[in-house]
Amino acid sequence: MAKFFGNLNLVFGVGVLLAIAVMLGLDQDGFTGTASCIKSTFVWLHVFFGILWIGLLYYLNFVQVPTMPKIPAEMKGAITGHIAPKVFFYFRYAALLTVITGLVVAKNGGFLEAALAFSGTAKVKLIGVGMWLALIMAFNVWFIIWPAQKKILGIVEATAEEKAAAAPRALIASRTNLLLSLAMLYAMVSANALVG
Repeated sequence: MAKFFGNLNLVFGVGVLLAIAVMLGLDQDGFTGTASCIKSTFVWLHVFFGILWIGLLYYLNFVQVPTMPKIPAEMKGAITGHIAPKVFFYFRYAALLTVITGLVVAKNGGFLEAALAFSGTAKVKLIGVGMWLALIMAFNVWFIIWPAQKKILGIVEATAEEKAAAAPRALIASRTNLLLSLAMLYAMVSANALVG
């Protein structure tokens, strides 16, 4: 058992297989065929990537950033050299895949254009609010936070002045995403609670 649970890739792979088995099993009775199964799979992927993205956003804002000043200088290299680059890899690709799967879900549902234009039912308008907030947040991840973090973490060469200038930019964009995430989550959860 310890060997199994010690292997992240194996646990994740088995978890994906279990989810697929549940999907296929439910498809026998409750869904209306392959198209419905594909739609529900994209919803599932959207939720998974969204949890990963927002979970890492909250980890960075509530744990890593406030804790870094308290870490002794000789230990910071472990975070900046090993942990943070991996966090930012999953963070930025989770943001991208959340947006892509969300757009696919909206297109499959026939409400993409209406949501982006804030037209249609209250549910579609709420989804539109969530979509626009997520698009702003994803932009911040890819075009403000990640370029700044590459300098801060030494992934790209930068002078001490460039690193110092990048830190507040990254923090402001990250805290903006934290702020926007609360309304975005409300819009998405509330939209799914509405009928029609």
